[in-house]
Amino acid sequence: MRKITIILGALLLLAMACQPEETGYKWREEWDSGNPDVGPDGPDGPDGPDTPEIKGKPRYVWVDAAANFPYYANDAACIAEDCKRIAEMGFTDIVLDVRPTSGDVLFASSVAPPCQKVAAWVNGRYRWVERTAAFDYLATFIEKGHQAGLRVNAAINTMVGGYHSSIGDVGMVYDQPQLKDWCAVDNLSGGLTNSMDDPETGPRFLDPANAEVQGFLFTLLEELAAYEGLDGIVLDRCRYDDYGMDAGYTDAAREAFTTYLGDAPSAWPVMPRGQSTVGSPSTLQRNWLTFRCKVIHDFIAQAAEKVHGVNPDVRFGVYVGAWFSTYYTSGVNWTSSQYDLKANESSYKWVSPNYQKTGFADLLDFIFLGAYAGTGSIHGNTEWTMEGFAKLGAKRLCGAVPFAAGPDIGNATGFEGGHQDALLPDIVKTMLASSDGLFIFDLCHIRMFDYWDAFEKGIGEYLETL
Repeated sequence: MRKITIILGALLLLAMACQPEETGYKWREEWDSGNPDVGPDGPDGPDGPDTPEIKGKPRYVWVDAAANFPYYANDAACIAEDCKRIAEMGFTDIVLDVRPTSGDVLFASSVAPPCQKVAAWVNGRYRWVERTAAFDYLATFIEKGHQAGLRVNAAINTMVGGYHSSIGDVGMVYDQPQLKDWCAVDNLSGGLTNSMDDPETGPRFLDPANAEVQGFLFTLLEELAAYEGLDGIVLDRCRYDDYGMDAGYTDAAREAFTTYLGDAPSAWPVMPRGQSTVGSPSTLQRNWLTFRCKVIHDFIAQAAEKVHGVNPDVRFGVYVGAWFSTYYTSGVNWTSSQYDLKANESSYKWVSPNYQKTGFADLLDFIFLGAYAGTGSIHGNTEWTMEGFAKLGAKRLCGAVPFAAGPDIGNATGFEGGHQDALLPDIVKTMLASSDGLFIFDLCHIRMFDYWDAFEKGIGEYLETL
């Protein structure tokens, strides 16, 4: 069973399906359906005020694409109304998901397919919700968000390209069979298995070590950075497949790992299948775990350069899970490279100086920590308490980058059924006291459980202390 899916499987809903071009990964420019007024530079683009001033620490709310699609896909008025409500609650920023796990996009792109439909939870079951509107989704959020006094940050699901679901397979890797070589290869019960051949439902991950995948993603990020008025870009799922240490065994990865070692690896796959943690890995295994983190580190370093090369004023950041003690299984080291892992982390006694160098926090303008503890674990100093996640995050980041931390208010234990209004002001206070900012996943849960007033109360009480 997927370890990461157990923790995160409910966080992002299903994916989208769009129509591809006939060859390659260039896609038809169907975004505006011939309408010259649509796009980042058209009259429907952002014309609101400059980036608003922020009082106190920033407060971010995530806007997942699929979960909120029924409200926003075809309704610019609803976007405007909710941006106003979000600002009235006291949030300063939205983090807008514009690339769901299908790999299709909700912004104007020359290389990725535009979103035309998404599977969303409607009236108790998943149904297709189609997008028929012509307005530019991202540009409209920028315009309406700025008018409401919000900053607008665009998030993409990074190392993904499709979704295998109960109601259909969607996304770029399904539309373009030749892209199968871009997909992850995992060590499953039947041996090394391409993600496209995995019968389990879920995202179809791409191979982080594949140079073509990286080039495609860099182009996407440059297109995003060119959007007029965009305040920031956030990478989500910038990691290896949900299978943890069983992930990453593509031909491209083997070739790159051979170059890294200076010789072919003596074992392939490197890690025993199904291993959830490591205690005393062999030299080859230590090199493999370091190599995977280096791949992600180097991708993020180049991505930051690409974004800032287009627009140095666009902030660049990453979302990660705050459960750092086991996060190495995803091929990610989100600490500052100055943080002494071996001295401070009991589960990282095996790391080498080269692993230390894979910490990427120093490359970022901001970072988001998912402090996804349950309602009974708000306070504390350890992992799997909201406050502990934030305090430990601050220690691990070494002041290299400002961070926002906060809970999943819809899926974490105790949040599933709503009715947690009384806890939310305490959560707001606790996270703002222990972090550089507040991060809330997701807007759909605020709407679903009618938490508007609770957040306005909590943030208002915080602002009164300034």
